[in-house]
Amino acid sequence: MKLVTYVTRGGSAAAGRPGAIVGDRIVDLQDAMNIASVLELLQHGEGGMSQARSVVEAAATDAGMRGRGALLSEVVLLAPIPRPTSMRDGYAFRQHVEAARRNRGVEMIPEFDLFPIFYFTNHQAVTGPGDVAVQDLHLNRLDFELECAIVIGREGRNIKASEADDYIAGYTVMNDWSARALQMEEMKLNLGPAKGKDFATSIGPYLATRDELAAQRIPGENGERYDLTMVTRVNGTEVSRGNLRDMTWTFAQILERASYGVTLYPGDVIGSGTVGTGCFLELNGSKITDNWWLKDGDVVECEIDLLGTLRNTVKRVGP
Repeated sequence: MKLVTYVTRGGSAAAGRPGAIVGDRIVDLQDAMNIASVLELLQHGEGGMSQARSVVEAAATDAGMRGRGALLSEVVLLAPIPRPTSMRDGYAFRQHVEAARRNRGVEMIPEFDLFPIFYFTNHQAVTGPGDVAVQDLHLNRLDFELECAIVIGREGRNIKASEADDYIAGYTVMNDWSARALQMEEMKLNLGPAKGKDFATSIGPYLATRDELAAQRIPGENGERYDLTMVTRVNGTEVSRGNLRDMTWTFAQILERASYGVTLYPGDVIGSGTVGTGCFLELNGSKITDNWWLKDGDVVECEIDLLGTLRNTVKRVGP
């Protein structure tokens, strides 16, 4: 399934409804299942997901969808989980870490190979497709970060990597916006990232359940990987290209680490970290781009095979 949160054009984000994409239409799950959100669907566990699949399968018939459901072209997609229960972001791609450190003139840190690391970011500042509001300090070296994110579908604690993929409800595109000037100032104090990150993280346009990606799955003893091309375009120009299969640490391994002594809940979001070449900080430092940073009005498209294109416009809203 491709799960979404949507509103009709002109509608308030607060009125977002849970749905699923079938062809060029949206199947509304709020009325069909008496649920208020995709998060509530996940909280109903496998029983809820099974019921949702039945609704989607019925709607997918010619008779089921004929004249029913809003056209995708007539709605606005929000983040599939507009207010996650929590949000972590990983650091799983060696290429990105090596390049970023090399560009700073420091050696690769050996601890990278010992355990997967992550930080918590602001789960109350999530956006979906559309405008991303920024202020002047954010626009001082504003950057994108091309990532994939998972959403947890089952409560779990001390999860083993060998079992962790079963706790994943689905996958989505993630853009971990970064205000680099703020970030670099703060992290000199060995704390953060904080204000360099907390203003926005974008996910969407939909949440694809694991079965949607089965054809590109790469099984492994440390968890699943997926052969999915990842691309970013800025104002129509491709600036980044990578592949999700290149994660050094799998999501299963990240889940094992994240759940050690801690309970994970349905609706928790965990990002992969930036794919190699997946941000201007890396591209500029490697001389692939020349001091290119995002500015007011720029359109950023982050695309992952089978997960769609997350399209955002940078919008300055104040000093």
